[in-house]
Amino acid sequence: MYKPTPFRLRRLAVPAAAALVCSAALAQQSSQTVTVTGIRRGIENAIAVKKDATGIVEVISAEDIGKLPDNTVAESLARLPGVTAQRNKVTGEASDINIRGMSGNFVGTLFNGREQASNGDSRAVTFDQFPAELLGQLRVYKSPDAALVGQGLAGTVDQLTLRPLDFGKRTVAVNYRREKLGVGNGVPKGEGTGNKYTLSYVDQFADRKLGLALGFTRLEEDGSKQLRFNAWGGWTPTVDYNGQQVTVPGGFGSDTEQTVLSRDGAMAVLQYKPNKDFESRLDVFWSKGKFVVEKRGLEGPIGGLSAGGYDPGGVLSNATVVNGIAQSGTFSNFKGVIRNHDEAYTAKFTSIGWANNLKMADWRLGSDLAYSKATRESERFETTAGLPGNGLGAFANAGDTISFSGFTGSNFGDVKYTTGLNYADPNIIKLTNVQGWGGALQDGYRAFPVVTDEITALRLTAKRDLQFGPLEQLEFGLNYTQREKDRSVQEGVLLVRGNTTPNSYAFANAPNPGVATAGTTGIPILTWSPRGSVGSVYDFVPWNDADIVNKRWGVQEKLTTVYAMGNLGGKLGGVDYTGNAGVQVVGTQQTATGEAVDRSKCNGAAHTCAAAAYAVGETFTDVLPSMNIKFDLGGERVLRMGLTRQMARPVMADMRATFDFNYDTNEGIIKGDGGNPKLKPFRANALDIAFDQYFGNKAYFSAAAFYKDLRSYIVRRGVVTDFAPFLNNSTVLPPGRSAVGLLTTPVNGNGGNIHGVELAASLPLNLLAKPLDGFGLEINHSVTNSNVSLPTGGFSTSDVGVANIPLPGLSRNVTNLRFYYEKSGFQFSIAQRKRSEFLGEVADFQDNRQLTFIKGEAIVDMQVGYEIQSGPAKGLSFLLQGKNLTNAEFQRYNSSPDNVIERLKYGKTYALAINYKL
Repeated sequence: MYKPTPFRLRRLAVPAAAALVCSAALAQQSSQTVTVTGIRRGIENAIAVKKDATGIVEVISAEDIGKLPDNTVAESLARLPGVTAQRNKVTGEASDINIRGMSGNFVGTLFNGREQASNGDSRAVTFDQFPAELLGQLRVYKSPDAALVGQGLAGTVDQLTLRPLDFGKRTVAVNYRREKLGVGNGVPKGEGTGNKYTLSYVDQFADRKLGLALGFTRLEEDGSKQLRFNAWGGWTPTVDYNGQQVTVPGGFGSDTEQTVLSRDGAMAVLQYKPNKDFESRLDVFWSKGKFVVEKRGLEGPIGGLSAGGYDPGGVLSNATVVNGIAQSGTFSNFKGVIRNHDEAYTAKFTSIGWANNLKMADWRLGSDLAYSKATRESERFETTAGLPGNGLGAFANAGDTISFSGFTGSNFGDVKYTTGLNYADPNIIKLTNVQGWGGALQDGYRAFPVVTDEITALRLTAKRDLQFGPLEQLEFGLNYTQREKDRSVQEGVLLVRGNTTPNSYAFANAPNPGVATAGTTGIPILTWSPRGSVGSVYDFVPWNDADIVNKRWGVQEKLTTVYAMGNLGGKLGGVDYTGNAGVQVVGTQQTATGEAVDRSKCNGAAHTCAAAAYAVGETFTDVLPSMNIKFDLGGERVLRMGLTRQMARPVMADMRATFDFNYDTNEGIIKGDGGNPKLKPFRANALDIAFDQYFGNKAYFSAAAFYKDLRSYIVRRGVVTDFAPFLNNSTVLPPGRSAVGLLTTPVNGNGGNIHGVELAASLPLNLLAKPLDGFGLEINHSVTNSNVSLPTGGFSTSDVGVANIPLPGLSRNVTNLRFYYEKSGFQFSIAQRKRSEFLGEVADFQDNRQLTFIKGEAIVDMQVGYEIQSGPAKGLSFLLQGKNLTNAEFQRYNSSPDNVIERLKYGKTYALAINYKL
C-alpha cells in the first residue's frame, strides 16, 4: 500500500515557519497602489473570499477574464485541500471530483448557486461539460449553512460566472490554443492534436446601470492513440501439464484506442442595477459536445478453457514450469476475437437562471427562477472478427495457437504473446461470431442508451437586519425544486446478413480492411469501421432480456426546502466572533417508474421478456440544523467551527422501480434484483474545525480537521418481499410454494465515520526575502481515514478481489504543490497533484457503472508565458503548457496494488496558447 514520504510532510513546515515572519515583512511594504494581475490576482481574490467567509470554504479565482489556472474545472478543483479528481479512463482528463474521501455521488454541484442536472446515471456532475474559460470563480463549501440549498454530504461545489458590472470598463479577450496530445505514449505515429478557440466580451451601458458579458468556446480534438491491456480480472486458471497442475494466464484483452472530441460552449450574463436598492441578473449557459472512441484490439481465453460455444478449449505444450507456474508455453485451439468497437455519445447541457434582489425599507427580498437540462444520447457499436467455425468437424482448422512467455503469476501486462496466424490477413480473418456467443446468433452488438435530466426550481428569500443580543440579521427562504430523470435503452445483436440459423457459422468479408496493432501485445490485427454497416453488412435484431429492461427507469422528485437562519455577532470571553445558526427543513416527494419482469415468462431463445409497468413512491422529511462560528483571534488569526447535519440524496439509478425475479430451484424461493424507489438519503453529522493565519490577501496558512458520523449508508441487501402482486397464472412456480422471497435491492443501512486533517499554505516568497520577489508557493496535504468497510456483494464492482471494500473515492493521502514565478509580464509555474490508491468508478462494456481499485498517481503540469506590457501590442500574451509531464499511467488493480490488471498510458500533452485582451 502507498505510504506518504517524509519529504512531502516536511515541506509543509516551510510555509508554516514562514508564517512567523510574514507579518513583519508586510508591515515594511510600501503603501503605494499596485495593480495585481495574472497568477497573483487569482490567488489574492481567492484568499479574500476565503478570509471573509464564515464557514470553511476553499476558493479558486480566474487569473484574468476567461482564464482559470487549469484547462478543466476538475483539474482546478483538484488542487484544493481535501479535493481530488479521478481521470476519465478513456481520455486521461480529470473529470470526476472526490471531496474529503467521498465520491462524486456525495458532492453537491451548483452553478451560480443553483442545483444542476447531470447526464450520467447518478447526480454526480462530470465537470468536463463546463468549459473553464467561461467561469470566473469556483467555491467548495465544506461546512454549509442553512441558506445553501442543494448541498452535498462531502461538500458543495459552486461554479460562478462573472458579473459584468464588477468590471471597470469594456473588456474583450480572444484566445487560441493548439495542443499536441499523447506525446511519448509509446504508440508509433500515435500523437493527437487539438484546437480551442475562446472569445469573451464584457461591457457596460446606460451609465453603468446595465452590464453584459458574453463568452464562447469551441474545442476540436483528434485524440492520441492509447494502448490498453486488461488481464481479464487477473484470472489464473490451473491446467494439466505432464500429469501436474500448473498455473497459466487465463486470458487477455488488448486494444489500441483513439478518441475524437468536439465541444461548443456559450455563456451570456445580463445584469441590470439601476440603483443601490435593486438588481436583476439573467444568465444563460449552454454546451454541446460529441465524443467518439474507436477501439481496435484482440482478446481471448488462453488457459485451456472454453469462453463460448465455438471454442473447443486448448491443450498446453512446450511449457517451462517453475514452482507450479508455467512461465512460458503454447496453447492449441486458440480462438482469438478481434474487436472493432465504436462508442460515441452526444451530450447537451442548458442552464438558465433569473435572479432579482430588492431592498425595501429594512428588508432585502430575493427571487431566483432556474432551469437546467442535460441530455446524453449514446451508441455502442461492437463487431467481432476472427476464424469462423467451432474448431471441430468440418471446422477443425478454425483454430490457432498462442504462445506466451515471461509469466510470473501476476505480471499480466508484461507477458509476451505470439499467435500462429496473421490476424491482419483479410483472407483468413472474417466478420463472424468467433466464440459462439449469444446462443450462436451474435456477430456483433449495438446499444442506444439515452439519459435525460431536467430540473426546474424557484427560490424566494427575505433578510432583515436587527439588533437582538448576538442576533444581527434574520434570513428566511423557500426553495421548490422539481426534477425528472429518465433512462431509456434499446439493445440488440448484429447478425451477418442472412444469418438466421443457430450454429450456421456465418461470416462476411470486412469492407475496406486496414491494419492496426492490438494494444500492448504488438500483434497486427485486421481493422474496419463498423459505422454505417447496418443494412449492408449486418441486420440489427433488438433484444429485450431482463438485464436490458433493468436499465430502463425514471425518477421524479419534488423537494420543498424551507429554511431560517440567523447571522450572529458579538464577543465571547473577550474574543470577537461572527457566525450563523439555522435549520433547513427538506420535504421530499419521490416517485420512480420502471418495469417488473418475471423471468419465468422470458423467452431465452428469442431474447424477449414480458414486463409490466410499475411505479411506486415515498414521502419523507429531513431536518438539517447547522451552526458556523468564526472567532477573530487578532493578528489576522481566525478560528472557525462548524457543526452541521448533512445529506446526499441517493444515486438515481438505485431508486429505479425496475426489477426482475425468478423461482430459484436450488434455494426453493423466489429471488429478484432491482432498485428501491423508497430509498432515503445518505445522512451524516459533521464537525469541522479550522485555524487560519492570514497576511492581508497575499498569504495564508490553514490547518483544519473534520469528523463525519455517517448515520446512514446505502448498500445492496436481500430484503424479504412478497412477489404475489406480480404473479399470474402463467408464472412458473411449484405448487404450494410461497410467493414470499428475497429481493436484492439498495437499502439504507448503518453508517460509520470518516475523519481527516487538512493543511494548506499560500506564500509569495518576497515576504521572506525581497530578492525573491515574483516567486511563490502553494501547498496542501490531507490525510483522510474511515472505519467504513462495505460488503463487496452490496455494490456493482469490477475485479476488486476482496470481500469488503473501503469508502468509494477515499485516498488516504493527497498532496498538491505549486511553485510559480510572475514578474514584468513573465510567468512560470510547475504543479503536482498526488493521491494514493482508491476505490474509483468506471463504466463497463454494458454501460453500467462499476467500482474498481485504482492505483495512486502523481500528475505533473507546467506552464510558462509572457504578456507584453506596453506599446501597440499591449495585452498580447503567449503561454506554453505541458500536462502529465511524467506520463503517469492509469492503472486498475485486483486486491493489491501489486496485482495490476489494466494499465493505460496517455502520454504528455503540450499546448501553445495565444491570448489578446483589450
